[in-house]
Amino acid sequence: MSPKSGARFTEKQGHSLAFIHIYSYMFGQPPAEADIQRHFRVSPPSVRQMIVTLERNGFIRRQPGVPRSIEILVPLEG
Repeated sequence: MSPKSGARFTEKQGHSLAFIHIYSYMFGQPPAEADIQRHFRVSPPSVRQMIVTLERNGFIRRQPGVPRSIEILVPLEG
């Protein structure tokens, strides 16, 4: 799966994707939603909406029912 029809991410989405990438590199696994919440200092529903939006736009993929299963689908240089 690739980003839908060449969709570009917003600056805020770019920050989220960068955090997921860096966290995954540093800790060897993707962040939990609680990790994202702490980092950005936002509410759990905000994190949930951000993840759903990134997935809907084709920037990430998750496995249903599997914690810490976020996989980034956009090229790192993008």
